[in-house]
Amino acid sequence: MPRPTWDNLDADRRERVLHAAMAEFGRHGYSGGSLNVIAREAGVAKGSLFQYFDDKFDFFAHVAEQASLGIYAVMQPYLEKADTPFLEHFTGLVEVWIDYMHTHPLERGITAATTMELDPQVRTAVREPVHRLYAQGLRPLLEQAQRDGELAADADIDALLSLLILLLPHLALAPFEPGLDSALALHGTNAATRRRNAHRLVTTLFAGAAA
Repeated sequence: MPRPTWDNLDADRRERVLHAAMAEFGRHGYSGGSLNVIAREAGVAKGSLFQYFDDKFDFFAHVAEQASLGIYAVMQPYLEKADTPFLEHFTGLVEVWIDYMHTHPLERGITAATTMELDPQVRTAVREPVHRLYAQGLRPLLEQAQRDGELAADADIDALLSLLILLLPHLALAPFEPGLDSALALHGTNAATRRRNAHRLVTTLFAGAAA
């Protein structure tokens, strides 16, 4: 958690630090991210960062949390059950998700940093709150589809949720980073092809749970 000095920082300076941290951690991850670079890009002294946070890990965890909350706020309206059929609604949600990641490279970088962090303690600490947000947004949508008869009564919601927590970070990254999906053409293609192949993944995931 940030120290009170962080909350007392003026909004513009706090935003500069967050922006610089997202860029650096997004490029190099937690282990490779440099506090010297973050401080220089933000226009603050490196020592100031330790007035705001206990250590590098505390700083990284806060940056990851803020990025996740920002993404969740954008996606939340699309997590509400719509009048359209569930599968159509969910594939539309995935389109919005991919388009958002396309136009928000900083958030995409932090998604990569939290998803692919090598240190198991750091990975666990930053991914658990992110996964809780996924569950918070997706579980009600799945349960409502089940109540509406669009998913089978015996569909395993927990298993579907687990698979979606694997799929969505993949779809956030694979269209924009080479080498993450060798089976489907997600990277190096146009938006229509990306969407079509993302739909194939979503359709296949839900095929066994359809009513």
